[in-house]
Amino acid sequence: MQTRIVILGGGFAGLGVARHLDRLFRGDRSVAITLVNRDNYFLFTPMLPEVAGSGIEAKHVVSPLRAFGRAVAFRTSEVVGIDLAARTIITAHAVSGRPYALPFDHLVLAVGAVAGFRGLPGVAEHALTFKGLGDAMVVRNHLIDLFEQADLEEHIDRRRMLLTVVVSGAGFSGVELAGELADLCRAAARYYPRIQAGEARLMVVHPGQRILPEIGPELADYALNKLRARGVEVLLETAVRAAGPDWVETDTGRRIPTSTLIWTAGTTPSPVLAALPVEQDRRGAVIVDEHLEVPGYPGVWALGDCALVRDPLTGTPYPPTAQHATREAKVLAENLAATIRGGTKRPFHFRSPGMFVALGHRSAVAEIRGHRFSGFPAWWLWRTVYLAKLPRLERKMRVALDWTLDLLFPRDFTQMRPFQERALPIPGRAEPAMPAIAAALWGEEKSMSREDEEVPL
Repeated sequence: MQTRIVILGGGFAGLGVARHLDRLFRGDRSVAITLVNRDNYFLFTPMLPEVAGSGIEAKHVVSPLRAFGRAVAFRTSEVVGIDLAARTIITAHAVSGRPYALPFDHLVLAVGAVAGFRGLPGVAEHALTFKGLGDAMVVRNHLIDLFEQADLEEHIDRRRMLLTVVVSGAGFSGVELAGELADLCRAAARYYPRIQAGEARLMVVHPGQRILPEIGPELADYALNKLRARGVEVLLETAVRAAGPDWVETDTGRRIPTSTLIWTAGTTPSPVLAALPVEQDRRGAVIVDEHLEVPGYPGVWALGDCALVRDPLTGTPYPPTAQHATREAKVLAENLAATIRGGTKRPFHFRSPGMFVALGHRSAVAEIRGHRFSGFPAWWLWRTVYLAKLPRLERKMRVALDWTLDLLFPRDFTQMRPFQERALPIPGRAEPAMPAIAAALWGEEKSMSREDEEVPL
């Protein structure tokens, strides 16, 4: 009888577990491994800000999940529900919505996190998020569209409102995004001569006393000064309190006229976990033991952004970073294999060797085993390390080519829309009728659809 392992999530955590299990159980037909993810690709998130800044092509930072692991089956589905008692997952295809039941013997929760708005009025409705590939493309196209609108606008106050961008949060994501958007705004200046210098404003709002609390104060101060020298306004000890369609209000009482709020100020674990009868922290992260197994539920494991993993020496939670997720994945896979084969599980413990933060314009800060780097050397290290970690040789070559072109040519400022829009109606002109052949095809397509089709549950 096969042991069924189901992994939910295809990010650094979930894919890492799948790849290690593929190695551990390759050729073992008694174990079936299934990876479930909404998208059919793995996203290399450290390079996401460069996608938003038009420094890297979006498709170059993703890799098809089906290309990883010969012993791993893959399903493109959204997780709808998890029944731990029946040991069954209910999934639905991300596009069609068709539900499927997926039984398991071992379940790995690696569903990640989503943007958390903390119930702030208007923020969820008006903020742009920055978690996935689609978010980065939306931010990029939205910024370009702001310049296009401002170029047509005669009213100076409205033009300034359009050209003011507010980034909430100055952690890794917020700072790296601000640096890349500053580069993109600088590249835009040559294409829009009607927009005066200083009209485009990029602001970072952060509630802490300093940016980048994950690194030392010396490097954080360097990053702050670098951003400000490039025209980025950084407001410290200031948090977003509310947002509207054309304004952002801070907890200091200041109202900033803007049509763009980008939210990087916090996340919350995937809402699919909320209904689980397992112990969770106040954010909704699943609490695991030192072996990354959920207490009281044998065969249920969790890691990554959706799990609370404590350092066994200090008792403090590990940060939800990619480097921690990849190390957790290896230990979890080995512990899961030990459980199936009767081996000994080992506790998870990891000390980060360092971290990098890119600031844009060939500058970064880095802290590696107590050694600090800043400026161009840190930027060169950042690119070297992450290019080495990027999966698949073909993707490495494409990103390296993108970086080379970025050194030689200005950034691409083409606005790419992901869908075909209908033209706006012009007053006084009748709308063209749908061509007969299109109408016929539409009617034929509707007649071919089957609403009574059986759902495979």
